[in-house]
Amino acid sequence: MRQFVCIGHDVPTEPDFSLDDLAGGAGRLDALCRSITAAFVRSHGIRTDVRVHLVCQDELTITFDGGDLRNLNPDERSTAARVRTALEHREEAIGALPAEPSPGVELYRRGFEETLEAVASAGTIVQLHEDGEPAVETDLSDDADPVFVLSDHHDFADDEESTLAAAADRRVRLGPERLHADQAITVAHHFLDTDGYDRF
Repeated sequence: MRQFVCIGHDVPTEPDFSLDDLAGGAGRLDALCRSITAAFVRSHGIRTDVRVHLVCQDELTITFDGGDLRNLNPDERSTAARVRTALEHREEAIGALPAEPSPGVELYRRGFEETLEAVASAGTIVQLHEDGEPAVETDLSDDADPVFVLSDHHDFADDEESTLAAAADRRVRLGPERLHADQAITVAHHFLDTDGYDRF
């Protein structure tokens, strides 16, 4: 199982945003939707061994599970509609119990630190960062269950950096250039799919 924790600093926590203004009024939800689809979508299907956790303003987390997702389309608008539908069910999330608005989608009342705690036992926590160790110099490709942590168009906030410093098992750089989160997810998949570029 590969997991991706994506921090959305400005993503709405209420479902009152327009699908026609994802880049502005929805807090760059367009970029985060690209990250979600990059994690799952491949030619003629989706990856069933992937989970994405979208942390919304350190208040709510929407989890997408490829094993149960149905009809995920590779466009930002339909993915944003899934996010909005999840937020419409936020009142159904009580304590540790999630709302389950559709197959493969759950909404939890927890922020970034609680989300990291929830996934920490499932695999190696990996912060993707431009100052990290080069991926090709690690044994990351041997890890069957990595949990990659990415920020949106903002850098990690100071408190997020502190949380990651305590929780992350490693900090990894995927290449010499800074990448958008969706591009980083694609490269991470390719790196693992090829056993660290050894198998094609």
